[in-house]
Amino acid sequence: MNIRRSGSQPSAKGPADYFTGTVRIDAPFNGSSPARVGGATVTFEPAARTAWHTHPLGQTLIVLSGLGRVQREGGPVEEIRPGDIVWFEPGEKHWHGASPSAAMTHVAIAEALDGKVVDWMEKVSDADYGAEIRAD
Repeated sequence: MNIRRSGSQPSAKGPADYFTGTVRIDAPFNGSSPARVGGATVTFEPAARTAWHTHPLGQTLIVLSGLGRVQREGGPVEEIRPGDIVWFEPGEKHWHGASPSAAMTHVAIAEALDGKVVDWMEKVSDADYGAEIRAD
């Protein structure tokens, strides 16, 4: 058993190559071999978001607080709220981030395939980010 105490790891800034806006990454974790799961708690300030990306074995997001947005390639922009769980299929091109007016925090979980967890692509345009939200 391994307990990583809250606050024992410094926060990291989301790299500008992969994120738009202010993003903070906290408490990154990964399993010990043979496990291949890893993740982190990620906070997006208003209008902050990831670039388009895929995960070889998929990704799960668990929304903790705030109001966010997600989109898969070819699909509508959708809102996500605390308690929502989002699953992206392996290889599914997508992005996620905060709403224009509110921050959002989620736990992101993904597995590595041959040591690779994510393939980063182009940034999300302001037009794509600002697209009309799908009404449920």
